[in-house]
Amino acid sequence: MGQPFVIQLDNRPGELAHVTRALAMRGISIQSIAGSAAGDKMCAMLSTDDDATTRDVLHAMGVPFVEGDTLCVEVEDRPGSIAELTEKLSRVGVNITGILVSGRRETKVQVAFTVDDEALAREVLGLPPIHTVSGAR
Repeated sequence: MGQPFVIQLDNRPGELAHVTRALAMRGISIQSIAGSAAGDKMCAMLSTDDDATTRDVLHAMGVPFVEGDTLCVEVEDRPGSIAELTEKLSRVGVNITGILVSGRRETKVQVAFTVDDEALAREVLGLPPIHTVSGAR
């Protein structure tokens, strides 16, 4: 899965269609997308098969967006589990820019989310650190 982008659009018919069509016109395939609206704004979290071109398209269209690193964790499927997860990150100043329950199995819920500081989030959540090879992730 590519780099997640959280985009902000006006909440009116055709706004998301306009962005997704522009991506398609550049040959970009959307790998995942989730969105929600409140009031006059909507946000969508999407990943594509071409981060650089997606970034170029969004910039050219003037679409506000943030990028973040995706983390996936499993938490207990019980009331308060997601609250505990988000509170841990909040206490150390990690900002969550997108979140999605991506699956369930037995007594676990898989949560995918994007953050502004992946290394700190991994440390706080007890996940393995990021390993780099020759400057690449």
